[in-house]
Amino acid sequence: MKFTKMEGCGNDYVYVDGFANKIDDPNALAEKISDRHFGVGSDGLIMINPSDVADFKMSMYNADGSEGKMCGNGIRCVAKFVYDYGMTEKEEITVETLSGIKTLQLSVEDGAVKSVRVNMGTPELVAKNVPVVSEKEQVINEPLTVDGKTYGITCVSMGNPHAVTFVEDTDGLEIEKIGPMFETNEIFPDRVNTEFIQVLDRNTVKMRVWERGSGETFACGTGACASVVAAVLNGKTENKVTVKLLGGDLFIEYNEEENTVYMTGPARIVFTGEYDW
Repeated sequence: MKFTKMEGCGNDYVYVDGFANKIDDPNALAEKISDRHFGVGSDGLIMINPSDVADFKMSMYNADGSEGKMCGNGIRCVAKFVYDYGMTEKEEITVETLSGIKTLQLSVEDGAVKSVRVNMGTPELVAKNVPVVSEKEQVINEPLTVDGKTYGITCVSMGNPHAVTFVEDTDGLEIEKIGPMFETNEIFPDRVNTEFIQVLDRNTVKMRVWERGSGETFACGTGACASVVAAVLNGKTENKVTVKLLGGDLFIEYNEEENTVYMTGPARIVFTGEYDW
């Protein structure tokens, strides 16, 4: 099976052309190929498949084999994959995901995609739809006690469920300890991705993320979007924010008039190869 290893802000996935490869059990393949000692090594697997309703379909699987509905960094790399490998000549494409059809604008230099702007759609704030168990219709700066400490969480779905909390210092965070406690907390029936945000100024934040099924990753596109939505709702930033992640920067715009989030960031091919599956 031919594959391409790609990354967006260090959020790395193995990409496989589903037009050319029929994979019967992508969940098992994701778990094997993501292993950093016995596989290729990645945060998961992304299949690029035909679609009846869009130009392409993206199917995304976490490193533990579970399927995710959306991946912001991953979908930018899908755009680079299909353009750079000659599967499309269009500089605006649509991609079907489990969280809906996304429109992507490609920035092309010397025949290759350098960055991509994605219309990430409308943030979901209704608690039962995130989902998060709460008596409130929306969970905005509500207390949650984890490991004996109370955090104010704001819950947003951008196709995946996110719990955003603001901290004084992301560098000193014991994320390996508390991340799993957030992920599997009983108030999150589908588990949750948790973003820990340090506000630097009105237009800049630092973010570390614990992703369900993958652990700490270098970046999370949907998480960056959810974090800016949460920051705006809590009055901490303006609507246009640079999110500084372990693997690089993403530019997020939360257009409240349209109730839509736009994400712009890089996409890069790391290497190609063949995997004996």
